[in-house]
Amino acid sequence: MISSSDRKQAVELIQEANRNGARLTYACNELNISVRTYERWTREGTIAHDQRPLAKRPVPKNKLTDQEREKIIETVSKKEFMNLPPSQIVPKLADRSIYIASESSFYRVLREKNMQHHRGRSQVSQKTNPAKSFCDEAK
Repeated sequence: MISSSDRKQAVELIQEANRNGARLTYACNELNISVRTYERWTREGTIAHDQRPLAKRPVPKNKLTDQEREKIIETVSKKEFMNLPPSQIVPKLADRSIYIASESSFYRVLREKNMQHHRGRSQVSQKTNPAKSFCDEAK
């Protein structure tokens, strides 16, 4: 998105170039915008503000419901799945003919709930310095 001040400056530059004899197409091309964009910005005689942030966007029809999200959390919290990533959970459920959501949906829900890491009893991996452990053994 272009800020209002940048949009205003672009319109002024295009208008100045046009007044000095440049074609509108070439003036717009210099700023990498289409003539249609320029016309939309200056439609009512003033420089229009960007309306995209204010647009009402419909909710996707395939968006997970709260119940489906809870089912995902409940499933990954079960003892048998606690130490597994979604890339292993979803196929195991599929083997049992159970479908809750896609693997990417599992990852997305876990990321939103900050559960994407070490849900079970597994320990966080510790990076060891081989030189340090060798020095410790030598003592």
